[in-house]
Amino acid sequence: MLIAPAQDHELAALAVLVNSAYRGELATKGWTSESYLLGGQRTDAASLRADLAANPGSALLTLRDAEGDTPHACVWVQPPNGEGEADAWYVGMVTVSPLRQAGGIGRTMLEAAEAYARARGGKSMEMTVISVRDTLIAWYERRGYRLTGQTEPFPYGDERFGVPQRDDLHFVVMEKAL
Repeated sequence: MLIAPAQDHELAALAVLVNSAYRGELATKGWTSESYLLGGQRTDAASLRADLAANPGSALLTLRDAEGDTPHACVWVQPPNGEGEADAWYVGMVTVSPLRQAGGIGRTMLEAAEAYARARGGKSMEMTVISVRDTLIAWYERRGYRLTGQTEPFPYGDERFGVPQRDDLHFVVMEKAL
């Protein structure tokens, strides 16, 4: 397996991968589906490109079986933005194709993001998870992340993040020391 930062020409395929893992019919074949919470897309190539441009030092790490293969997993990793803890990196969008889930690839991607941050001076990781995703929160807790007690609002009205199916969504903040 090969882990490497995404190239610009791969962003459209990565958007398809992310959307397939979290939304729609294929997502129901895996355990990470949030279709029961959100409709619409999770991301698109333009948003990924804009996020990479707006966050210098960020990377969308990909995993593929061999050079030239289409990625079947990815993870977003972003350096601190100067607010709060100066060494806390953000990790998100941990994605594995629904057809390849439950085989340790998600753990591999999370560890790759942590190693990427650590190699660049990161001392801790931070993430946000939709509060009602109990199974996912428990999965992160088994990997050393802990709930901080902090929450962030869900971006209702901004369909770039999906169309909420309920009105009680918010994010919980989790962190892990490296």
